[in-house]
Amino acid sequence: MCNNVLDILIKEFVKKYPLRNRTKIKWKEPLIAYAKADDKMFLQLKEVVSASHALPKDLMDDAATVIVYFIPFRKELVRTNAVEQSASKEWAEAYIDTNQLISDLNNYINKIIVKSGYKTSSIPATHNFDQESLLSDWSHRHIGFIAGLGKFGLNNMLITEKGCCGRIGSIITNLHITPTERKEGEYCLYKAKGVCKICISKCVNQALQLDSYDRHLCYEMSLSNDRKYNGLGKTDVCGKCLIELPCSFTKPLK
Repeated sequence: MCNNVLDILIKEFVKKYPLRNRTKIKWKEPLIAYAKADDKMFLQLKEVVSASHALPKDLMDDAATVIVYFIPFRKELVRTNAVEQSASKEWAEAYIDTNQLISDLNNYINKIIVKSGYKTSSIPATHNFDQESLLSDWSHRHIGFIAGLGKFGLNNMLITEKGCCGRIGSIITNLHITPTERKEGEYCLYKAKGVCKICISKCVNQALQLDSYDRHLCYEMSLSNDRKYNGLGKTDVCGKCLIELPCSFTKPLK
């Protein structure tokens, strides 16, 4: 099974998901990338993310490939989250629906790969972090960076060809797939040219600063939104530092 086949399967699943599951939200076509499980860059995650960050072979002994995909949000959804200090109800609902989409998509791809005689190991879309340190044991964003899906912005989000407004999922498999080439250069205007910095002004809890990021202040805002929408499900989300930016829906540097 080649990456082109998987690309088509993932894109078709996301396209048909809203009608099949009667979700309020519809997503744009996803981006997919692939990394070799033994890419040496994975070792660096124990330093740049957390000492407990897993390697692909920690989760699957014979891991060969990590599949990573970015599911972009539509502009009409993102605009709803630009109004108040708290996250919009639509944004909170999209968080829940997208988490479920990622879970269902991973299960779907898992079945297809298993039928082909291989194995997979899927990781939850979120909440795979230490509740005290708030450091992740598997950072989908960093995995996406290694796979060539995008580059990090000043807001600590992954900027892809379709921007940073969306969610990332990943799957580990012992199926060998040609890795995606990592591109040179920065995608963030500030990192490349020292301009923009709009994401800092968008952070409603002042967790994001030019030279620092307070993850506890950030999560404090997310928990506030979770309390506001506690009838919907787990909605510890914010997303203000993603909206109304040059990189919200596209890569600003070509």
